[in-house]
Amino acid sequence: MKPRVYLDWNASAPLRPEARAAMVAAMDVTGNPSSIHAEGRAARAVVERSRERLAEALGAGAAEIVFTSGATEAAALALAGRGLSGAAIEHEAVRAWTDDALAVDARGQVAVADPARATLQLANGETGVLQVLPRGLAVSDLTQAFGKIPLAFDWLGVDMAILSAHKLGGPRGVGALVLRRGVEVEALLRGGGQERGRRAGTENVAAIAGFAAAAAAAARELAEGVWEQVAGIREILETALASAESETILVGKDAPRLPNTLCVSSPGWKGETQVMAMDLAGFAVSAGAACSSGKARPSRVLAAMGLPEVAAAGAIRISVGPATRREEVERFAAAWHAARQRARRQAA
Repeated sequence: MKPRVYLDWNASAPLRPEARAAMVAAMDVTGNPSSIHAEGRAARAVVERSRERLAEALGAGAAEIVFTSGATEAAALALAGRGLSGAAIEHEAVRAWTDDALAVDARGQVAVADPARATLQLANGETGVLQVLPRGLAVSDLTQAFGKIPLAFDWLGVDMAILSAHKLGGPRGVGALVLRRGVEVEALLRGGGQERGRRAGTENVAAIAGFAAAAAAAARELAEGVWEQVAGIREILETALASAESETILVGKDAPRLPNTLCVSSPGWKGETQVMAMDLAGFAVSAGAACSSGKARPSRVLAAMGLPEVAAAGAIRISVGPATRREEVERFAAAWHAARQRARRQAA
């Protein structure tokens, strides 16, 4: 029996060995980072070294980074009460605090008339489509882009950015909000003075250490051209899926995309059915963002791009990573085609 193949890296990337090692080491540090004795200072040193490592990988200043429990909390900290405009393609954690006033075109791209009153993601986790961020943008969700494409917070020209550790091979349950120098937020969690008064609560020392280690490893991979190789694997898969199915739609193909993401639609074959068929065949993929799994309606992202409902309902997302091999995506393509033919025979 062949081993399972994980093709859902945008939902959560496998934990990097560097992150695991950093977390194990941090777990041996006993103190509370807010304590002033030697043990507390040792824990504080882990947090601050991690802040510096993350800042270096991101191209930001260490003082600009606020550690949170994840991207959802970072989004709330950045967006609560600000009344910013967004687009329907944003993650639900962002849409919870914004409207859908920004229009999306057929390529998945968004135009922003008033950047200071808007939020716009850099990369869409479902289609992989990349945006051009306008200077002076209030907030950008970088969770899917960070670690996959070259970027630096300092030259993006945004006021605030949202990050998540587990999207780049760090642990789940930790993220960050990055603030441009001079920009401040009002704390949502209050009690202690942690994170310079921006976010109360004892820091998750081990998770923060793992986050920083994963970010440093991701930066090294980018510098070494690893994600260019990932793009090559994605292209092989894309060609294989489209070659034998004339009605197959490759969503966002004509727009700049993340190097690892493929959104493919087979109209008339429900995405949830495809996910289950592929799961039984030994492959993990998704029918959109993981946080939206189980919802009956077709993807709002694809609907915003103007895809007909039958096409949106027949879409799946395949996201590969540095560990994905050519043989694995070729096996997936063969299994997907076979499952499609079975579905046709059953419907006849």
